[in-house]
Amino acid sequence: MSKITAAITAVGGYVPDYVLSNQVLETLVDTNDEWITTRTGIKERRLLKEQGKGTSYLAIKAAQDLFKRGNINPAEIDLVIMATATPDMPVATTGVYVATQIGAVNAFAYDLSAACSSFLYGMSTAAAYIESGRYKKVLLIGADKMSSIIDYTDRATCIIFGDGGGAVLFEPNKEGLGLQDEFLRSDGIGREYLKIDAGGSILPASKQTVENSQHFVFQDGKTVFKYAVSGMADVSDKILQRNNLTKNDVDWLIAHQANKRIIDATASRMELDEEKVLVNIHKYGNTTSATLPLLLSDFEHKFKKGDNLIFAAFGGGFTWGSIYLKWAYNKQ
Repeated sequence: MSKITAAITAVGGYVPDYVLSNQVLETLVDTNDEWITTRTGIKERRLLKEQGKGTSYLAIKAAQDLFKRGNINPAEIDLVIMATATPDMPVATTGVYVATQIGAVNAFAYDLSAACSSFLYGMSTAAAYIESGRYKKVLLIGADKMSSIIDYTDRATCIIFGDGGGAVLFEPNKEGLGLQDEFLRSDGIGREYLKIDAGGSILPASKQTVENSQHFVFQDGKTVFKYAVSGMADVSDKILQRNNLTKNDVDWLIAHQANKRIIDATASRMELDEEKVLVNIHKYGNTTSATLPLLLSDFEHKFKKGDNLIFAAFGGGFTWGSIYLKWAYNKQ
């Protein structure tokens, strides 16, 4: 009996209509287009402005796009994994609501949270379910409404983040395609450098925490940048070595879109040609859990069956890792 591997068989994506450009940010905080572009590579980001709509809205739209593009019947989905750092609300799991809204009536669902590595960790989880033989169709969605936790008077964070959602479908494969290997890491040293102070069990919400603006993302940019550059580059290099891959064997680098300089550092460590490094950070900024699936959604037309894709991500916690995946289909 041939080994079952977990392959991506369909993708989808969604970003809101509202564009927050660097020019608009110049009117909000002390910054300028050249400064933002040279340090981050970001030109604009999308924000979900509609009242009463949260991360679930982005996730639903991304899943619906996948169903349409892949001609998938949502009733056939066995499991929905919702990768997000910005759930609609505590306790009432976002993924459960999303699964119901998209018509995945035969699926169970839950959220997976690992900051900017949520989707990468979700790929590992989804693949393990498929490889076990227990489930046949696992829908992994990565979505975040980062604008809900960003202070638009803090120029350290407001220039970086955007809103968006992306989705992939994992199914069994007997041709040896799909997820080949993973190298995932975490280290609690990062807890102080990228976080939201209030709203959790240590410091519950109060009048004082709101007045102190403690419900927004705090990031020690220099420290996070340093760890991200070394972390993402290290694991990507490690996955190449472990699988006896050279730069010539890698067809595409699918790197977390946090900062163009971090992406470049990872590509440089792998000695990859620029045309193999997929980038859309200039359009969307850092959409946290949505960066990787949005790359797949935007560039699906470029991938060919059998292509070697290297995924890499780094996020708060710290969490980071790399995945080696063989692409399973040609887009008609």
